[in-house]
Amino acid sequence: MSVVPEVVWELDALVGEGPIWLSDEQAVRFVDIKRGKLHKFVPATGARETLEVGGLPSFIVPAADGGLLVGSELAVHRLEQDRLGTEVVTLDERSGNRVNDATVDGSGRLWLGTMDNAETEPTGWIWCLYRGQLHRYWGKAVVTNGPAASIGDRWLYVTDSVARTIWRFPLGPDPVLGGGEVFVQLSEQEGHPDGIVVDSEDCLWVGLWEGWGVRRYAPDGKLLLHVPFPCARVTKVAFGGPDLKTAYVTTACIGLDQSGREQQPLAGSLFAFPPPAPGRVLPAVNLG
Repeated sequence: MSVVPEVVWELDALVGEGPIWLSDEQAVRFVDIKRGKLHKFVPATGARETLEVGGLPSFIVPAADGGLLVGSELAVHRLEQDRLGTEVVTLDERSGNRVNDATVDGSGRLWLGTMDNAETEPTGWIWCLYRGQLHRYWGKAVVTNGPAASIGDRWLYVTDSVARTIWRFPLGPDPVLGGGEVFVQLSEQEGHPDGIVVDSEDCLWVGLWEGWGVRRYAPDGKLLLHVPFPCARVTKVAFGGPDLKTAYVTTACIGLDQSGREQQPLAGSLFAFPPPAPGRVLPAVNLG
């Protein structure tokens, strides 16, 4: 199928990331990590909102007891009165690291990755917040991305962006990762796998940093679809709309010089396109 993404919000996010659809708001929220911003877009009205929260906000997820959680630097905060408020947890990691992307599985467990903020040292890990306790797993990567849980929480997908590898780990009822296996390995010409998400057909979507598009992979790793974009640094997909049949995609303009910006004037914008299958609602984090 031929899919052409359209711009729904033209902006210059340095690192647009972490899009999420919130059903109660009927809105897409996403972050600009390097500018310390949280963005909100309401498709039905076109309304747009930006919060200047500071720090390095890298993901937004709902909490089961209400409100939103935001990852920033080495902590997870509650979003309180349009600012980063109470710290829910703080990760015990080196000062040069920060949290990056995250997801919530069907049991309400928050899976999040860390990375070297300078993007040079392999010091990133995968963490799980489960019933108020932190557990640390698989490492070490320079930049972790994802994670994303499959339907039924059979698998946890994790991206090692610098190594151009998407891994797959078996999941169990306890927050324990089994031995991992390579799910997709990209070539230099294909770009770096960035954020990932699983749709209602258990297919994995990945944004391609320096890859000019997004891809959809079958559960067996077969490439099903490549959607080309007019900018190189495509970060992540989220499924939204009342029926979850719209794919919203964040992008980045960081590192582009004047010539690059002229060639990619829409870099950093929020895009949308109709996917071949709807997405799934992201569960809320159980902090119990």
